[in-house]
Amino acid sequence: MVTCKEIDDYLKYAKEHPKWINKKRKLLIENIVKPTLKRNDVFFDEKTYRNCLQYCKSNFYELFPFQKFIYAFAFMYKDDIPVFSKFFIKEGRGNGKDGFIVPLVNFFQTPLYGVKNYHVEIVANSESQVKDTFKVAYDMLHDNPKFKGKFSVTKELITNLATGSEMKYNTSNAKTKDGKRTGCLVLNEIHAYENYDQINVFESSFGKVKHSREFIITTDGYVRDGPLDEISAMCAEILETGENLLGYFPFICEIDDMKEIDDPEAWHKANPSMEYMPILANQIMHDYLEMKKIPSKRAEFITKRMDRSARKEEETVTTWQNVLRACYEGETMEELERKIPRITLDTRGQAAVIGIDYADVRDFASAGILTKTDEGEYIWRQHTWICADSPFIDSIKFPLRNAGQTEFEDFEIVPGPVIDVNLIADWCMEQMNYYNVKKIAMDTYRYKLFEMAFSEREISIEDKKNPYGIVRLIRKITSATGIIAPFIQAAFSLGQINYGPSAIMRWYTNNTSVSEDKFGNKMFGKIEPKLRKNDGFMAFDVAMFCKDELEVQMVYI
Repeated sequence: MVTCKEIDDYLKYAKEHPKWINKKRKLLIENIVKPTLKRNDVFFDEKTYRNCLQYCKSNFYELFPFQKFIYAFAFMYKDDIPVFSKFFIKEGRGNGKDGFIVPLVNFFQTPLYGVKNYHVEIVANSESQVKDTFKVAYDMLHDNPKFKGKFSVTKELITNLATGSEMKYNTSNAKTKDGKRTGCLVLNEIHAYENYDQINVFESSFGKVKHSREFIITTDGYVRDGPLDEISAMCAEILETGENLLGYFPFICEIDDMKEIDDPEAWHKANPSMEYMPILANQIMHDYLEMKKIPSKRAEFITKRMDRSARKEEETVTTWQNVLRACYEGETMEELERKIPRITLDTRGQAAVIGIDYADVRDFASAGILTKTDEGEYIWRQHTWICADSPFIDSIKFPLRNAGQTEFEDFEIVPGPVIDVNLIADWCMEQMNYYNVKKIAMDTYRYKLFEMAFSEREISIEDKKNPYGIVRLIRKITSATGIIAPFIQAAFSLGQINYGPSAIMRWYTNNTSVSEDKFGNKMFGKIEPKLRKNDGFMAFDVAMFCKDELEVQMVYI
């Protein structure tokens, strides 16, 4: 049995303030904290914990009760191995994430903790961000006579002279960072990470130093399907089930429902420091009132202050929740985060439309097949070809190296300086073995190449003389999009789009912007032109423009 006054105090506080504690923190208490306290095989190093609290109070500041609560679980061991080796701290902006983590990791450097060469690595995407975190320790130690002869302090490195434990920060190319002997890793604002490349390099240094720990501290952000979303989904499952073999401690602060945006009492759910920081409470209220006057600030308020994912809806095709609904079963984010694959009817033998997007022969190309069920669901299955010699391939903001894994099976990297049009034409021919393809649609880019390739395969071309030809050229794609875009957005809202298990289609859709001209016509474009591709979505766009060709006659196989 583990007993700790600060833990008991926080459990009492949570019970007395149910409207201020969000569901995931309540689950943490019931399914992780209380079972841990009841275990007989857990050793709580209370002496070192008390030393840590005193060190923080004497040299930094008095910690908030919820911070003391979290700290306690960093000093619990089974067989001298931390029970919780990964702390996932997610809360709204301004709650003092740097102020929370720096006193603790600085304490880990000292003889009071007592582990030699317990090196601390602070990692963030931007240099200014990571320097701000490091500076909390630097400002406390630099020119402080109390620590003269105990620490060596520079603007890049803080070393405890007795233990040899170093604290430093890093934002450089992750490929150069192998071989570290890290004791404690701090990943700051993980919402900005597109993939695990940098994370994997730093995590690979674990296993060489006693008591290895990792702290992930972040707000929510706009990058979807990246490490933050994956870790959040995994932690949601841990909190629901209590099964925690990986040793996570997920302290997640967020509003439970979008309706709570307008309820200042509920803001405490995302901002546990708010009651102790009047300046923060005042700023959140200011941001809220400003958001009410300036709607374009709504996404920022929801994401950064309420700590829930929200996208700039004036710029994107649909909500991220709707994108997830295209792949998974469920209506709420909580249900969708379980990633139960969406049920899909077999539509082979049915009328179908193929859409192609092939704007740059040296980059990406996509083709997909669109069918429709008698319930009005549009099923889209795509394939993407990626040029291995693309000048941007190393910078593409999608985990291409996952090719072949679950949800990453519908794209391939092809050798050579360009993507051969025959690869796409052959894929289309293969689909015609399974579906009754009514049209193969594309815009004017590279159309002549496809016209030749399909003619060689004896696939008819649609023109004035042959209106029933298979290959259709959409000459004015902007006008076509203006017609079909409202329908596509409505279909997403109604849950009528089915992508299946496709990470790249989620990425494509999330990268697609929508704008209106002065006449109210909508246009699709790229949120970022070079590294955030949307080829698969644009192939879907041209296919949907031909949706009237689909005859709903289900054939069950």
